[in-house]
Amino acid sequence: MTLLVLDLHVPAAELVHSEHDLWRALGKLAPRLLVYGMSFVTLGIFWNGQQVQFNHLDHSDRNLTWIHIAFLASVSLIPFSTALLAEFIHYRLALIVYWLNIVLLGIVVYASWKCAVLGGLLKSDLPDDIRCAVERRIVVAQALYAFGALLCVFNTYWSIAFIVLLQLNFAVAPRIRWLSWI
Repeated sequence: MTLLVLDLHVPAAELVHSEHDLWRALGKLAPRLLVYGMSFVTLGIFWNGQQVQFNHLDHSDRNLTWIHIAFLASVSLIPFSTALLAEFIHYRLALIVYWLNIVLLGIVVYASWKCAVLGGLLKSDLPDDIRCAVERRIVVAQALYAFGALLCVFNTYWSIAFIVLLQLNFAVAPRIRWLSWI
């Protein structure tokens, strides 16, 4: 997550000769800051979900470990897809690449959960409704992210706004009862 900040660069000193110039240069960073924030929250949401999964495990095995290595590989792509979207925020393809990175994260998190369920790695006293809730949350989240990505047919900013709202939901939903079904 901390590597994402490496794409945020201080304005070149030779281009800044006044407060106004500095404000203008910082304003040009707005798309990068927006996408940085989106990516930081996205990773936080996925790591939170991964932690929930870990909390339900009784033990692990080699297969699950490799799946989590694949998760780390997916996470390591986020700085690239973030930089691409920040640089080309108006282009649908940049948004689709960013979304595909999110899909990859979702697929790996889902595979991790299924591996744990099918491999008998979960705590024996884990209620079935928890198992179903974890799966439902992953599937619904991925469907909503897909809808957000599809909005780029109309405008990439609509997609980004929807994804930001979706992320805010996932960040606060456990505290708001009527949103917690997602």
